[in-house]
Amino acid sequence: MSENESQSEIASDPNQPAPVARDRSLSVPRERLAGSPACLNCGTELSGPFCYYCGQPDRNFLRFFPVLLREMLSDFIDLDSRFARTMKPLMFRPGRLTRDYLDGRRFRYTPPIRLYLFSSIVFFLVAALLSSNAAREGVETLSANQGQLTEEQAAEAREALKDISPEVREQLNMDLDKVIDNAARRSADAAMSAEESRIDGPQNQWFNIDGIQFNDQPWDAETNPVDLPWVPQWIDDWINGELEDSPAKAEEINRDPDVIIDQIFDLLPATVFVLLPIVALLFKFWYLFAKRFYIEHLIFALHNHAFLFVSLTLLLLGAIAEGRLSEAGIDWAASGVAGAVTALSVWMPLYLLISLRTVYRQNWFLTLFKFGVIGVCYTTLLIGLTVIVAVLSFLLL
Repeated sequence: MSENESQSEIASDPNQPAPVARDRSLSVPRERLAGSPACLNCGTELSGPFCYYCGQPDRNFLRFFPVLLREMLSDFIDLDSRFARTMKPLMFRPGRLTRDYLDGRRFRYTPPIRLYLFSSIVFFLVAALLSSNAAREGVETLSANQGQLTEEQAAEAREALKDISPEVREQLNMDLDKVIDNAARRSADAAMSAEESRIDGPQNQWFNIDGIQFNDQPWDAETNPVDLPWVPQWIDDWINGELEDSPAKAEEINRDPDVIIDQIFDLLPATVFVLLPIVALLFKFWYLFAKRFYIEHLIFALHNHAFLFVSLTLLLLGAIAEGRLSEAGIDWAASGVAGAVTALSVWMPLYLLISLRTVYRQNWFLTLFKFGVIGVCYTTLLIGLTVIVAVLSFLLL
Protein backbone atom coordinates (compact mmCIF):
# COMPACT_ATOMS: atom_id res chain seq x y z
CA MET A 1 0.00 0.00 0.00
CA SER A 2 1.40 3.39 -0.97
CA GLU A 3 1.82 6.28 1.46
CA ASN A 4 -0.93 8.31 -0.24
CA GLU A 5 -3.41 5.41 0.04
CA SER A 6 -2.55 4.96 3.71
CA GLN A 7 -3.16 8.63 4.43
CA SER A 8 -6.50 8.58 2.57
CA GLU A 9 -7.64 5.55 4.64
CA ILE A 10 -6.79 7.33 7.89
CA ALA A 11 -8.61 10.45 6.73
CA SER A 12 -11.75 8.45 5.81
CA ASP A 13 -11.85 6.50 9.10
CA PRO A 14 -14.13 8.44 11.54
CA ASN A 15 -12.55 6.69 14.57
CA GLN A 16 -9.14 8.10 13.83
CA PRO A 17 -8.31 11.59 15.24
CA ALA A 18 -7.78 14.32 12.72
CA PRO A 19 -4.12 15.02 11.99
CA VAL A 20 -2.69 17.93 13.98
CA ALA A 21 -0.37 20.47 12.39
CA ARG A 22 2.87 20.49 14.37
CA ASP A 23 4.62 23.60 15.58
CA ARG A 24 8.17 23.17 14.31
CA SER A 25 9.51 25.05 17.35
CA LEU A 26 8.16 22.35 19.70
CA SER A 27 9.18 18.72 20.08
CA VAL A 28 5.56 17.89 21.03
CA PRO A 29 2.49 19.37 19.30
CA ARG A 30 1.00 22.27 21.24
CA GLU A 31 -2.39 20.53 21.49
CA ARG A 32 -0.81 17.46 23.11
CA LEU A 33 0.62 19.42 26.02
CA ALA A 34 -2.73 19.04 27.80
CA GLY A 35 -5.41 16.38 27.56
CA SER A 36 -3.10 13.64 26.31
CA PRO A 37 -3.91 10.00 27.10
CA ALA A 38 -0.46 9.35 28.60
CA CYS A 39 1.84 11.32 30.86
CA LEU A 40 4.33 13.29 28.78
CA ASN A 41 6.95 12.88 31.51
CA CYS A 42 6.96 9.11 32.17
CA GLY A 43 4.50 7.69 29.62
CA THR A 44 2.07 6.27 32.21
CA GLU A 45 -1.56 6.13 31.09
CA LEU A 46 -3.51 8.96 32.70
CA SER A 47 -6.76 8.50 34.59
CA GLY A 48 -7.15 12.04 35.91
CA PRO A 49 -5.60 15.54 35.92
CA PHE A 50 -2.39 14.22 37.55
CA CYS A 51 -0.11 11.29 36.79
CA TYR A 52 -0.42 8.81 39.65
CA TYR A 53 3.11 7.52 39.00
CA CYS A 54 5.27 10.69 38.85
CA GLY A 55 2.78 13.38 39.95
CA GLN A 56 3.10 15.64 36.88
CA PRO A 57 -0.13 17.56 36.15
CA ASP A 58 -1.77 17.22 32.76
CA ARG A 59 -1.72 20.96 32.16
CA ASN A 60 -0.62 23.20 29.32
CA PHE A 61 1.98 25.68 30.54
CA LEU A 62 2.22 27.53 27.22
CA ARG A 63 -0.05 30.43 28.15
CA PHE A 64 0.08 34.19 28.56
CA PHE A 65 2.77 35.29 31.02
CA PRO A 66 0.36 37.14 33.41
CA VAL A 67 -1.60 33.89 33.82
CA LEU A 68 1.58 31.98 34.65
CA LEU A 69 2.68 34.72 37.08
CA ARG A 70 -0.65 34.60 38.88
CA GLU A 71 -0.46 30.81 39.19
CA MET A 72 3.11 30.98 40.50
CA LEU A 73 2.07 33.53 43.14
CA SER A 74 -0.97 31.47 44.06
CA ASP A 75 1.15 28.32 44.37
CA PHE A 76 3.63 30.12 46.63
CA ILE A 77 1.33 31.69 49.23
CA ASP A 78 -1.92 29.83 48.52
CA LEU A 79 -4.00 32.89 47.65
CA ASP A 80 -7.22 30.98 48.00
CA SER A 81 -9.53 29.89 50.78
CA ARG A 82 -6.73 27.82 52.36
CA PHE A 83 -4.69 30.91 53.19
CA ALA A 84 -7.69 32.66 54.75
CA ARG A 85 -8.55 29.52 56.73
CA THR A 86 -4.96 29.36 57.98
CA MET A 87 -4.66 32.92 59.30
CA LYS A 88 -7.60 32.73 61.72
CA PRO A 89 -6.34 29.78 63.81
CA LEU A 90 -2.75 30.97 63.41
CA MET A 91 -3.49 34.28 65.14
CA PHE A 92 -6.43 33.54 67.45
CA ARG A 93 -6.46 29.81 68.28
CA PRO A 94 -3.13 28.82 69.87
CA GLY A 95 -1.98 25.34 68.92
CA ARG A 96 -5.09 24.55 66.86
CA LEU A 97 -3.23 24.72 63.56
CA THR A 98 -0.59 22.24 64.71
CA ARG A 99 -3.17 19.90 66.26
CA ASP A 100 -5.24 19.79 63.08
CA TYR A 101 -2.15 19.24 60.96
CA LEU A 102 -0.92 16.36 63.14
CA ASP A 103 -4.43 14.83 63.22
CA GLY A 104 -4.46 14.64 59.43
CA ARG A 105 -6.58 17.72 58.63
CA ARG A 106 -3.87 19.26 56.48
CA PHE A 107 -5.28 20.08 53.07
CA ARG A 108 -7.48 22.93 54.34
CA TYR A 109 -4.41 24.87 55.59
CA THR A 110 -1.30 26.36 54.01
CA PRO A 111 1.69 24.00 54.54
CA PRO A 112 3.84 24.97 57.57
CA ILE A 113 7.09 25.60 55.69
CA ARG A 114 5.34 27.78 53.11
CA LEU A 115 3.56 29.72 55.85
CA TYR A 116 6.85 30.25 57.69
CA LEU A 117 8.71 31.42 54.58
CA PHE A 118 6.00 33.88 53.59
CA SER A 119 5.65 35.41 57.08
CA SER A 120 9.43 35.66 57.61
CA ILE A 121 10.05 37.27 54.22
CA VAL A 122 7.35 39.88 54.87
CA PHE A 123 8.69 40.62 58.36
CA PHE A 124 12.33 41.06 57.36
CA LEU A 125 11.34 43.15 54.34
CA VAL A 126 9.19 45.50 56.45
CA ALA A 127 11.83 45.69 59.22
CA ALA A 128 14.61 46.52 56.75
CA LEU A 129 12.55 49.23 55.03
CA LEU A 130 11.41 50.83 58.29
CA SER A 131 14.87 50.82 59.89
CA SER A 132 16.45 52.44 56.84
CA ASN A 133 13.69 55.07 56.54
CA ALA A 134 13.81 55.85 60.27
CA ALA A 135 17.55 56.51 60.17
CA ARG A 136 17.21 58.71 57.08
CA GLU A 137 14.25 60.70 58.47
CA GLY A 138 16.08 61.23 61.75
CA VAL A 139 19.02 62.86 60.02
CA GLU A 140 16.77 65.02 57.82
CA THR A 141 14.64 66.15 60.78
CA LEU A 142 17.70 67.08 62.82
CA SER A 143 19.12 69.17 59.99
CA ALA A 144 15.80 70.88 59.33
CA ASN A 145 15.24 71.74 63.00
CA GLN A 146 18.70 73.27 63.33
CA GLY A 147 17.98 75.59 60.42
CA GLN A 148 14.43 76.52 61.44
CA LEU A 149 15.16 77.55 65.02
CA THR A 150 17.11 80.66 64.14
CA GLU A 151 14.60 81.73 61.45
CA GLU A 152 11.66 81.44 63.85
CA GLN A 153 13.46 83.46 66.50
CA ALA A 154 14.38 86.10 63.93
CA ALA A 155 10.75 86.43 62.77
CA GLU A 156 9.56 86.92 66.34
CA ALA A 157 12.24 89.53 67.00
CA ARG A 158 11.39 91.50 63.84
CA GLU A 159 7.70 91.42 64.75
CA ALA A 160 8.52 92.99 68.10
CA LEU A 161 10.43 95.84 66.37
CA LYS A 162 7.44 97.21 64.44
CA ASP A 163 6.58 99.91 66.99
CA ILE A 164 10.14 101.27 67.24
CA SER A 165 11.41 104.32 65.33
CA PRO A 166 12.94 103.63 61.87
CA GLU A 167 16.49 104.62 62.91
CA VAL A 168 16.53 102.40 65.96
CA ARG A 169 14.81 99.59 64.06
CA GLU A 170 17.45 99.69 61.30
CA GLN A 171 20.27 99.50 63.82
CA LEU A 172 18.61 96.67 65.72
CA ASN A 173 17.98 94.77 62.49
CA MET A 174 21.69 95.00 61.66
CA ASP A 175 22.58 93.75 65.13
CA LEU A 176 20.01 90.98 64.82
CA ASP A 177 21.49 89.82 61.51
CA LYS A 178 24.93 89.63 63.14
CA VAL A 179 23.50 87.57 65.98
CA ILE A 180 21.83 85.20 63.50
CA ASP A 181 25.07 84.79 61.54
CA ASN A 182 27.04 84.08 64.70
CA ALA A 183 24.43 81.59 65.92
CA ALA A 184 24.42 79.79 62.58
CA ARG A 185 28.23 79.64 62.60
CA ARG A 186 28.32 78.27 66.14
CA SER A 187 25.65 75.69 65.25
CA ALA A 188 27.64 74.55 62.22
CA ASP A 189 30.85 74.32 64.28
CA ALA A 190 29.06 72.32 66.97
CA ALA A 191 27.56 69.97 64.40
CA MET A 192 30.97 69.44 62.79
CA SER A 193 32.55 68.80 66.17
CA ALA A 194 29.83 66.30 67.07
CA GLU A 195 30.27 64.56 63.73
CA GLU A 196 34.02 64.28 64.23
CA SER A 197 33.58 62.89 67.73
CA ARG A 198 30.92 60.47 66.43
CA ILE A 199 33.30 59.18 63.79
CA ASP A 200 36.54 59.24 65.73
CA GLY A 201 35.31 58.41 69.22
CA PRO A 202 33.91 54.89 68.76
CA GLN A 203 36.76 54.01 66.43
CA ASN A 204 39.42 54.96 68.98
CA GLN A 205 37.50 53.31 71.79
CA TRP A 206 36.43 50.02 70.21
CA PHE A 207 38.88 49.41 67.39
CA ASN A 208 42.16 50.72 68.75
CA ILE A 209 44.56 48.02 67.52
CA ASP A 210 47.28 49.36 69.85
CA GLY A 211 45.27 47.91 72.72
CA ILE A 212 45.23 44.36 71.29
CA GLN A 213 47.80 42.13 72.99
CA PHE A 214 49.33 38.93 71.64
CA ASN A 215 52.12 37.08 73.50
CA ASP A 216 52.05 39.91 76.09
CA GLN A 217 53.06 42.38 73.38
CA PRO A 218 51.05 44.93 71.36
CA TRP A 219 49.67 43.33 68.20
CA ASP A 220 51.36 44.28 64.94
CA ALA A 221 50.73 42.75 61.53
CA GLU A 222 54.45 42.61 60.73
CA THR A 223 56.39 42.31 63.99
CA ASN A 224 53.89 40.55 66.28
CA PRO A 225 51.01 38.98 64.28
CA VAL A 226 48.50 36.48 65.62
CA ASP A 227 50.04 33.00 65.27
CA LEU A 228 47.88 30.24 66.76
CA PRO A 229 49.63 26.85 66.75
CA TRP A 230 46.43 24.80 66.58
CA VAL A 231 44.94 26.36 63.41
CA PRO A 232 46.09 26.40 59.77
CA GLN A 233 48.21 29.30 58.58
CA TRP A 234 45.46 30.70 56.36
CA ILE A 235 43.26 31.25 59.45
CA ASP A 236 46.09 33.21 61.14
CA ASP A 237 46.47 35.31 57.99
CA TRP A 238 42.72 35.94 57.88
CA ILE A 239 42.60 37.03 61.56
CA ASN A 240 45.54 39.41 61.09
CA GLY A 241 43.95 40.86 57.97
CA GLU A 242 40.65 41.47 59.77
CA LEU A 243 42.41 43.14 62.71
CA GLU A 244 44.25 45.40 60.31
CA ASP A 245 41.06 46.32 58.43
CA SER A 246 38.96 46.93 61.58
CA PRO A 247 39.63 50.69 61.93
CA ALA A 248 38.65 51.34 58.31
CA LYS A 249 35.46 49.28 58.70
CA ALA A 250 34.58 51.09 61.92
CA GLU A 251 34.98 54.45 60.19
CA GLU A 252 32.74 53.27 57.34
CA ILE A 253 30.04 52.14 59.79
CA ASN A 254 30.16 55.42 61.72
CA ARG A 255 29.91 57.36 58.47
CA ASP A 256 26.99 55.29 57.14
CA PRO A 257 25.26 52.97 59.67
CA ASP A 258 23.02 51.59 56.91
CA VAL A 259 26.02 49.57 55.72
CA ILE A 260 26.05 47.32 58.78
CA ILE A 261 22.24 47.35 59.11
CA ASP A 262 21.81 46.06 55.55
CA GLN A 263 24.42 43.38 56.16
CA ILE A 264 22.68 42.22 59.34
CA PHE A 265 19.31 41.97 57.60
CA ASP A 266 20.96 39.96 54.83
CA LEU A 267 22.13 37.35 57.36
CA LEU A 268 19.22 37.31 59.82
CA PRO A 269 16.65 35.30 57.78
CA ALA A 270 19.05 32.42 57.17
CA THR A 271 20.18 32.54 60.81
CA VAL A 272 16.64 32.31 62.18
CA PHE A 273 15.91 29.49 59.74
CA VAL A 274 18.94 27.60 61.10
CA LEU A 275 17.53 28.17 64.59
CA LEU A 276 14.34 26.22 63.79
CA PRO A 277 15.75 22.66 63.92
CA ILE A 278 17.59 23.57 67.15
CA VAL A 279 14.31 24.74 68.70
CA ALA A 280 12.66 21.50 67.57
CA LEU A 281 15.46 19.61 69.34
CA LEU A 282 14.67 21.57 72.51
CA PHE A 283 11.05 20.43 72.32
CA LYS A 284 12.20 16.88 71.61
CA PHE A 285 14.41 16.92 74.71
CA TRP A 286 11.85 18.40 77.10
CA TYR A 287 9.09 16.15 75.76
CA LEU A 288 11.29 13.08 75.44
CA PHE A 289 8.69 10.71 76.92
CA ALA A 290 5.79 12.12 74.91
CA LYS A 291 6.50 9.54 72.15
CA ARG A 292 6.40 12.13 69.40
CA PHE A 293 8.45 12.22 66.22
CA TYR A 294 10.96 14.99 65.63
CA ILE A 295 8.93 16.25 62.65
CA GLU A 296 5.98 16.96 64.98
CA HIS A 297 8.13 19.28 67.09
CA LEU A 298 9.44 20.93 63.92
CA ILE A 299 5.91 21.60 62.62
CA PHE A 300 5.02 23.14 66.00
CA ALA A 301 8.12 25.36 65.82
CA LEU A 302 7.26 26.44 62.26
CA HIS A 303 3.72 27.44 63.23
CA ASN A 304 4.84 29.36 66.32
CA HIS A 305 7.55 31.23 64.42
CA ALA A 306 5.05 32.10 61.68
CA PHE A 307 2.77 33.56 64.38
CA LEU A 308 5.68 35.54 65.85
CA PHE A 309 6.68 36.95 62.46
CA VAL A 310 3.13 38.03 61.63
CA SER A 311 2.73 39.59 65.10
CA LEU A 312 6.07 41.42 64.94
CA THR A 313 5.18 42.76 61.49
CA LEU A 314 1.89 44.10 62.87
CA LEU A 315 3.72 45.63 65.85
CA LEU A 316 6.16 47.46 63.57
CA LEU A 317 3.39 48.77 61.33
CA GLY A 318 1.30 49.71 64.37
CA ALA A 319 4.15 51.69 65.93
CA ILE A 320 4.67 53.61 62.69
CA ALA A 321 0.93 54.24 62.30
CA GLU A 322 0.67 55.50 65.88
CA GLY A 323 3.47 58.00 65.30
CA ARG A 324 1.98 59.26 62.04
CA LEU A 325 -1.48 59.66 63.57
CA SER A 326 -0.07 61.56 66.56
CA GLU A 327 1.82 63.92 64.25
CA ALA A 328 -1.39 64.51 62.28
CA GLY A 329 -3.27 65.37 65.47
CA ILE A 330 -5.68 62.41 65.26
CA ASP A 331 -5.28 61.48 68.91
CA TRP A 332 -8.27 59.14 69.17
CA ALA A 333 -6.99 56.98 66.33
CA ALA A 334 -3.45 57.03 67.73
CA SER A 335 -4.79 55.88 71.11
CA GLY A 336 -6.70 53.06 69.44
CA VAL A 337 -3.62 51.86 67.57
CA ALA A 338 -1.54 52.10 70.76
CA GLY A 339 -4.10 49.96 72.58
CA ALA A 340 -4.05 47.37 69.80
CA VAL A 341 -0.23 47.27 69.90
CA THR A 342 -0.29 46.78 73.69
CA ALA A 343 -2.91 44.03 73.43
CA LEU A 344 -0.88 42.20 70.78
CA SER A 345 2.28 42.50 72.90
CA VAL A 346 0.48 40.85 75.82
CA TRP A 347 -1.13 38.22 73.57
CA MET A 348 2.17 36.98 72.11
CA PRO A 349 3.58 35.22 75.23
CA LEU A 350 0.10 34.04 76.24
CA TYR A 351 -0.37 32.53 72.78
CA LEU A 352 2.90 30.59 73.02
CA LEU A 353 2.00 29.27 76.48
CA ILE A 354 -1.51 28.18 75.48
CA SER A 355 -0.23 26.58 72.26
CA LEU A 356 2.23 24.50 74.30
CA ARG A 357 -0.63 23.28 76.48
CA THR A 358 -2.89 22.59 73.48
CA VAL A 359 -0.38 20.58 71.46
CA TYR A 360 1.36 18.56 74.18
CA ARG A 361 -1.65 18.25 76.53
CA GLN A 362 0.17 18.25 79.85
CA ASN A 363 -1.07 19.83 83.07
CA TRP A 364 -0.58 23.54 83.66
CA PHE A 365 2.19 23.07 86.22
CA LEU A 366 4.43 21.11 83.81
CA THR A 367 3.45 23.38 80.93
CA LEU A 368 4.44 26.53 82.84
CA PHE A 369 7.71 24.96 83.98
CA LYS A 370 8.69 23.80 80.49
CA PHE A 371 7.54 27.08 78.98
CA GLY A 372 9.93 28.97 81.27
CA VAL A 373 12.87 26.62 80.71
CA ILE A 374 12.42 26.47 76.93
CA GLY A 375 11.98 30.26 76.87
CA VAL A 376 15.29 30.79 78.69
CA CYS A 377 17.08 28.34 76.37
CA TYR A 378 15.54 29.96 73.30
CA THR A 379 16.46 33.48 74.45
CA THR A 380 20.05 32.36 75.12
CA LEU A 381 20.29 30.81 71.66
CA LEU A 382 18.80 33.92 70.07
CA ILE A 383 21.27 36.23 71.84
CA GLY A 384 24.18 34.00 70.85
CA LEU A 385 23.09 33.90 67.21
CA THR A 386 22.54 37.67 67.23
CA VAL A 387 26.12 38.19 68.41
CA ILE A 388 27.36 35.81 65.71
CA VAL A 389 25.34 37.68 63.07
CA ALA A 390 26.73 41.04 64.25
CA VAL A 391 30.31 39.74 64.12
CA LEU A 392 29.81 38.12 60.72
CA SER A 393 28.19 41.29 59.38
CA PHE A 394 31.23 43.29 60.46
CA LEU A 395 33.66 40.75 58.99
CA LEU A 396 31.83 40.60 55.66
CA LEU A 397 32.00 44.37 55.08
